[in-house]
Parts: sequence; structure tokens; C-alpha cells
Amino acid sequence: MLRVILLLFCVVAASLSTADVTQYRLGAGDLIQISVYDEPDLSLEVRIGLSGKISFPLLGDVEVAGLSPKTVETHLLNRLKGPYLVDPSVTVSIVEYRPFYVTGEVEKPGSYAFHPGLTVDKAISVAGGFTERASKGKIYVIHDSTMREDDSNRRKSVKLYDVVQPGDVITVEQSFF
Repeated sequence: MLRVILLLFCVVAASLSTADVTQYRLGAGDLIQISVYDEPDLSLEVRIGLSGKISFPLLGDVEVAGLSPKTVETHLLNRLKGPYLVDPSVTVSIVEYRPFYVTGEVEKPGSYAFHPGLTVDKAISVAGGFTERASKGKIYVIHDSTMREDDSNRRKSVKLYDVVQPGDVITVEQSFF
């Protein structure tokens, strides 16, 4: 019975991590690696600029913000195929996610490197923990709008175990007592 439960847990965890990767939307500050098989001059590592574009050899500026890495692969493949390459193979991977930010009643407010699996309590720990005036019940997040298709860039209340995404801004309010 334990083996069955453990196997189900592994399958669910794998599907969740796969879904997260396919749903991730690139944004300004992400560092990506683009590899074109057998074409070293077309393979590069580039940080996405504030414009949401990257400069790619032969193609010029390419809009990538708001797209998944898989969508960028398809887009580059379609633009390279024909005029430049016969049958290109393109891979896009994330080298470094854009940072998240912690403000308010924490010891060291600022921007920090994002790592998958980050939760609000871990993010606050990275920022030096709560100050003595912090309210542990009044923690808010503003999600990076490039991550969401809807209008969810408004301030939302979060719990310590909630997941943080790249570009999120976490604010810890002051306690009155």
C-alpha cells in the first residue's frame, strides 16, 4: 500500500513540475540559452531586456516576453527554417530566472535570485527574516504581470506556505501591537 501511495505521489509531483515549466512565461530579466543544433554561431545565452525582446543572429529583434520557452523554440524554428536553414533544431532553456523582491518589515529588503520551489516563508528568510514590528498575518504579493494572462497584478494577501514566482513583489506590513 505504501509503495502505491509513494508511486502516485511521484507521478503527481512530476506532472506538476512539468505543468509549471510549460506554463512559465518569460519576462524581462530572465537569462535564457538558445541552442541551434550544429550551428554554434546561432547558439547564444542572452538576458531578456526591458523591451521584452532579444537580439538574435539573422533575425534581429525577437519578442519573447510573455511566451513560454517552448513557444519561443517554435517561433525561432519557423523563422529560421527555409531562408536560413534546411531543418533546424532549436532548444530554449532558462539559465537564470528574473529576481523576486521583498519589501516592508523585513531585515534586508531588496531583490533576490529566484529558485524554483520558493515559498513566502523562504523568501522572507532570504531577506533576513521579520523585523520585530512585522505582522506575520499581513503579507501581500503583487505578481509579475508577464507571468499571468489575466489581470492578477493587483496586491493579494498570501500565507507563508504560498509559492513565489519570478518577478513577484512580496510586502510584509507593520503590526500595530
